[in-house]
Amino acid sequence: MKYLLLSLLIGLLAQLPAAAQTPPLGVWADDTGDSHIELYRCGEQLCGRIVWLRTPTDANGKPRLDEHHPTPERRTQPLLNLTVLQNLRYNAETDRWEDGEIYDPDNGRTYSCYVAAAGKDRLEVKGYIGFSLIGKAHYWQRVK
Repeated sequence: MKYLLLSLLIGLLAQLPAAAQTPPLGVWADDTGDSHIELYRCGEQLCGRIVWLRTPTDANGKPRLDEHHPTPERRTQPLLNLTVLQNLRYNAETDRWEDGEIYDPDNGRTYSCYVAAAGKDRLEVKGYIGFSLIGKAHYWQRVK
């Protein structure tokens, strides 16, 4: 009888909706080591901005700008503090933050994106066009 009750309890718990994963807030180093991105809450979503660059200035000593942005007026904004991740929502079924966008200042393009835990202090960040199976995964490490 005791095992039957335990089995029923485990079955009921398995049917409960999964609690939202704790968001991977904090500062993360991209896999090139050229930038650090701070992930933060923006309402119920997850967003990210550049907070450190290996090379923060150009050859003239001026702050590096978002020179490849598709909107000409935005090409004069500095890369530091630039929002590069936005609109990520937690999906309990896939256990990842998805349906967001990632902006690549190296080419001025915006891609669909998801972020998933890939270890204790490691994230898989994948940008893609169309389907997430087609795209490139990057692995970020938490900055301590």
